Amino acid sequence: MPQRPEGPGPRWGLVAIPILWIVAVTVVDVLAPPDIHLGPLLVAAPAITPSFGGPRTVGAVAALAVVAQTLIGVIRDPDDLLSANHEAQIIALMLVGVSLVVFCVVRERRAKELSQVRHVSEAAQRVVLPPLPGRLGPLRASALYLAAEAEARIGGDLYAAARTTSGTRLIVGDVRGKGLTAVSDAALLLGAFRVAAHREAGLSELVAYLDRSVCWDLMEPGETGRLGETFITAVIMDIPDQNGPVRMISCGHPPPIVLRDGRPTTMHARHPAPPLGLGDLAHPRYEIDSFPFGPGDLLLLYTDGVTEARDASGAFYPLTDRITGWDGSSPDAFLHRLRHDLLRYVGGPLTDDAAMIGVQRPALPGT
Repeated sequence: MPQRPEGPGPRWGLVAIPILWIVAVTVVDVLAPPDIHLGPLLVAAPAITPSFGGPRTVGAVAALAVVAQTLIGVIRDPDDLLSANHEAQIIALMLVGVSLVVFCVVRERRAKELSQVRHVSEAAQRVVLPPLPGRLGPLRASALYLAAEAEARIGGDLYAAARTTSGTRLIVGDVRGKGLTAVSDAALLLGAFRVAAHREAGLSELVAYLDRSVCWDLMEPGETGRLGETFITAVIMDIPDQNGPVRMISCGHPPPIVLRDGRPTTMHARHPAPPLGLGDLAHPRYEIDSFPFGPGDLLLLYTDGVTEARDASGAFYPLTDRITGWDGSSPDAFLHRLRHDLLRYVGGPLTDDAAMIGVQRPALPGT
């Protein structure tokens, strides 16, 4: 949809273009030899006006074109007020003008509807996927969501954090599939996590509960056909407030990365679990992995939309190679740089949603 410039200055400056065109065509047509007729060129004026003007502007320009065509006919044929040729051109201009005004009215109505849909979508995103707070106890945090669709505000990627008595619980996940079904499954898992994460249950019990929650949803009436077809990859972890290792269970999700002094280290799970929603098929035992996370370290979690992004040659985005040597002193600055580098590598919009979360333990207490 054409975008009209903001403010009255650029808009009225653009309106001068069709007006000047009408004046120029009128003058040239009046001065031209009798066998040359330039009146049909007047239709260009109202035709280009919808690209920057609304219904009233288009109607005014179309009316001015009709007046100009009438004036041309009167001046060129003073004995005969209007020839049949000029009458046909005037009628054609009127029809074109009316059609363009109707088009502009419909366009603005659709634009208002689209604006309302965007507001609803943004509100839904804030409810389903609210932004992470900048502080999680002593930790600093930041999150970034890149939607594959230009008008999308929410998708199947998810993340959430919850405070406990001794630390922070964090989940990052990716729902298989797209569309409203993926959004619904993401909302289900996030709701289950927010309900259970504050309890004193261990990490294994929490992951088992989340798996059952997803499985129960698939067993609802009318959803049995999705059993085994819909699942959610996720990584769930406990990050202690005091210096200590991070405890993690990875359910088929890309491994987190710890950036220490500009050197990234991939924390592969030694005891990986199947994705959430496949527990009734795999009957897994959720075993906990751990890795160090000291002062000054930056923990990066992400979905496969990051590592599966491709450049023009089809090569995947080499995440660890690209972030080697980066400054990890601020999660916000780090994710901003990662977003810019990722989009520059792809050279356009992503083909899949991507979520990135940065968590940092400050080097000095209270920073």
